[in-house]
Amino acid sequence: MKMSAAFLCLKKKGEVLMLEKINQVPIKFVFGKGSLKNIGGLTKAYGKRALIVTGRSSTKKTGVLDAVIGYLQDEEIDVTVFNEVESNPLTTTVKRAVALLKEQECDIVIGLGGGSPMDAAKCIAFSAVNEGDISDYIFGKEGKGALPIIAVTTTAGTGSEGDSLAVLTNPETKDKKSLKSPYIYPKVSIVDPALMMTLPASMIAATGFDALSHSVEAFLANHSRPDIEEMALEAIGLLFTFLPKVYKNPTDIESWEKVAYANTIGGIAIDQAGVVLPHGMEHPVSGLLNVTHGEGLAALFTEILEFSYKYCQEKFLRMAKVIGIKEDGITKDQVARQCVKTFEKLLKALDLQVTLGQLGVKEDHIDWLVENAMRTMTYAISNHPAPCKEEDLRALYTACL
Repeated sequence: MKMSAAFLCLKKKGEVLMLEKINQVPIKFVFGKGSLKNIGGLTKAYGKRALIVTGRSSTKKTGVLDAVIGYLQDEEIDVTVFNEVESNPLTTTVKRAVALLKEQECDIVIGLGGGSPMDAAKCIAFSAVNEGDISDYIFGKEGKGALPIIAVTTTAGTGSEGDSLAVLTNPETKDKKSLKSPYIYPKVSIVDPALMMTLPASMIAATGFDALSHSVEAFLANHSRPDIEEMALEAIGLLFTFLPKVYKNPTDIESWEKVAYANTIGGIAIDQAGVVLPHGMEHPVSGLLNVTHGEGLAALFTEILEFSYKYCQEKFLRMAKVIGIKEDGITKDQVARQCVKTFEKLLKALDLQVTLGQLGVKEDHIDWLVENAMRTMTYAISNHPAPCKEEDLRALYTACL
């Protein structure tokens, strides 16, 4: 499989690709079918007592959790399991997990699952070292370190294995916001596409669209840069081609390799460039109503593109080339509009044509959503290529009902 410049130092060991170092992030990636079996030796290098952080049922049902426990025990690593992570993980859940970690004297944290367990694992590892309320650090308080983190992704959606971000929701305030800290880069991230073949179709679509949104947002971001733009474009092209294939045929391992790889480099891209308006507007929605993040993004995405393209038309022209739009005989404005239509077609192919209203958003929620976005997602809004004021957010939320 062709790799971007970020992955040029991958070395093949059997079917597993080992990445020692890349310029963008300080993470060792272990990539490929069967790479999960390396987790014991990789973990042993960083700790002897592991806390596995996972969701409530899926990794147990698929056998992945038991496999990980077995690989760790083969290396004489003690294991404690915390399996209470929600689809939108809560600050209170992290607090409970930290108490368990300290009780069991764990010295390494393994995030096993999709973005929610990985994000929770990062926050648990961080909170084990930093005193006080995790929400204070989410809103800017400086940290001093974290326990070592191993990330094992079982979805191709969040890119959390490739970034220094972790999203939590405060159940009291409904604020959904990212902890951003260099201390929560995973030491090792295992990306085994075979783990993704048991995902239900709805999860493939929702997590895959999250990955696509990451790449588009990183590409369009004001704080992007040439190497990140190229990485993001590569991910966009791969996801447009191969995400529909795994949605239709979840056992297509070759397509999963492309989707998993695109997801990971998309995570690296948002780590460096940041997210923009789709995430800036979606986080308040899923913070308030606990909707599936990828579905919330799908409900907002094309309206935001339509609102934005006039401010970054040249980038839309570059994006058009990787998603298969022919530019012959049409204006730049028409190319940009065709981009929006092409994303609409992809959402239809993934059965993700959903409105905010269908997700439970009502007209009387909009004032709260606007206020929350302006307060908690300031960076994403300012990073967006189109200037965006309160009235713009209100109009976009209303259009997406």
